[in-house]
Amino acid sequence: MAYTKRPDGRKMDELRPVSAKVGIIPNADGSAMFAFGKTVAIAAVYGPKPLHPQHLQNPERGIIRCNYNMLPFSVTERARPGPNRRSKEIGLVSEWALSKVVSLEKFPGTVIDIEIMILQANASTRCAGINAAAMALAHAGVEMKELVASVSIGKIDDKIVADITKEEEDWKEGEGATDIPFSLTSRTEEITHLQLDGKIQTHRFKEAIEAAKVACKKVNEYQVKALKGEVIDDAGVLK
Repeated sequence: MAYTKRPDGRKMDELRPVSAKVGIIPNADGSAMFAFGKTVAIAAVYGPKPLHPQHLQNPERGIIRCNYNMLPFSVTERARPGPNRRSKEIGLVSEWALSKVVSLEKFPGTVIDIEIMILQANASTRCAGINAAAMALAHAGVEMKELVASVSIGKIDDKIVADITKEEEDWKEGEGATDIPFSLTSRTEEITHLQLDGKIQTHRFKEAIEAAKVACKKVNEYQVKALKGEVIDDAGVLK
């Protein structure tokens, strides 16, 4: 059966309903929540602060240290608590995606700790986490050159789609599904993070990049609105 209509009725380039808010964790230096539909991520920022032990300090720039964790109740079947290979990989990927835009040269010898927690998962968890973390950094007043927005672009059979769900990730008909998480800077549209799960032809990959630019621009608009004090709750997470 060819893929002609998305299971939730969205257009091919349409994001799921978004929720976004900053300042959700009072004890953090900065914090935010970002949700794509039923995928909900929160992020808390602590720092910049001196890095210990001291021999790990970089005298020329600070570092970002990101911890990603899916909470046990975030998926249908209870997830095993604590770090694993996947969470460590996504933590590193998130560090790379965010380090490009933070003015780390302004904070020599320091570390910025970012805690990303997935409260509920329905695909695109790393993208939601990166979006929340970028907002939390800005909310903490950390100097940044621009924001980072992240979205997962899929190729399902011959269709390029934005913000895929778990059901779409698991699509087995026809050519199956390819998942490509992107993170792009908000102003220069530079790719700071790109992963590929599946196969895609070169010309279709170029289409996916263009789709990512359009989708990330939409995400960035939600981020900016939230940072200006607007509470976005189209996904109904905060109700």
